[in-house]
Amino acid sequence: MNENSKKQLKKTGRPLKNDPAKIRYTISFNQEEHARFLALFDKSGMQVKAHFITSCIFNKTIKSVHIDKGTVDFYMRLTSFHSQFRSIGVNYNQIVKLLYKSFSEKKASAYLYKL
Repeated sequence: MNENSKKQLKKTGRPLKNDPAKIRYTISFNQEEHARFLALFDKSGMQVKAHFITSCIFNKTIKSVHIDKGTVDFYMRLTSFHSQFRSIGVNYNQIVKLLYKSFSEKKASAYLYKL
């Protein structure tokens, strides 16, 4: 009875799960099957192989991610072009405000026409 009271007082460590996964299976692959498995695992984008295997067995949906480097490059160039276009617009607005603040309206309009 003294041992049971010691077990009840001890509350350190990870909390116990209601339904722990204790049953394990092992499978063996040849080189070709292993390469195919790894390719499918990489396409899925999952981090844990065990989760990938259980999702395949129980027909859960598997997310597949494909990154096109050409599209990423185009997106980066488009973003850079947009930021340059925006900075030109900001600079133009600053010049217009400065011209109208420093000169008369007629003179500022003449300078803007040249610009």
